[in-house]
Amino acid sequence: MAPKTIIAFDLYGTLLSTESIADELAKIYGQDQAKSLAALWRRYQLEYTWRINSMGEYKTFGEITRNALHHAVAEHGLTLAPENTDALMRSYDALHVFPEIPSALKLLEENGDSVEAYVFSNGTGEMVGNSIKTSPDLGPHSGRFKSLITVDDIKCFKPDRRSYNHLLEHVGKQEDKGDVWLVSANPFDIVGARAAGLKASFIDRSGKGWIDRLDEKRAPSVIASGVDEAIKLILNY
Repeated sequence: MAPKTIIAFDLYGTLLSTESIADELAKIYGQDQAKSLAALWRRYQLEYTWRINSMGEYKTFGEITRNALHHAVAEHGLTLAPENTDALMRSYDALHVFPEIPSALKLLEENGDSVEAYVFSNGTGEMVGNSIKTSPDLGPHSGRFKSLITVDDIKCFKPDRRSYNHLLEHVGKQEDKGDVWLVSANPFDIVGARAAGLKASFIDRSGKGWIDRLDEKRAPSVIASGVDEAIKLILNY
């Protein structure tokens, strides 16, 4: 029997839409503010992970997410009551999936004999588990993922090389890095994976192509318009 293709899927921004939190923000601040607040929240969430990596320190992704929310709110000149903070954090555990994800999950099921699928995330085990369990689209198919791998075990965030080494160790491919695929819509994640020796599929939902210029030698192995297309391209690679 041929070895299975190992695919690790990023969660936030790839399977789950961080922009969908705008619906909850709108209940507090109105539609006019919600979209820009959601985008700024996500921006500082990622920026905080990179900054704390550079500092050689660590806070959980939950802490990072909560602090980034307060930063985004303050930058808009707004305030946030403690009960609303808690409600928004609970909502972050119930983000919506992107439209093509049900089709992607169906492909994983149809190709279960040839694909070994994982979720690989910056989130804590509790956050990732809750996000998948509470998702009406992901929850019923959670068994399709062999396991949920998080960086919380090693106390550093992507794109630190240690995070990808942690993934490789978890799937037993430390010596065969090129056998592992990362699927992500986050350019920094793609570059980090490629620098660590993995193959990577970039999800280009905006249709702009690969425009990241940090390291042109670390471009994605394939570019797809959605996760479902990425799975097809990987299986035919």
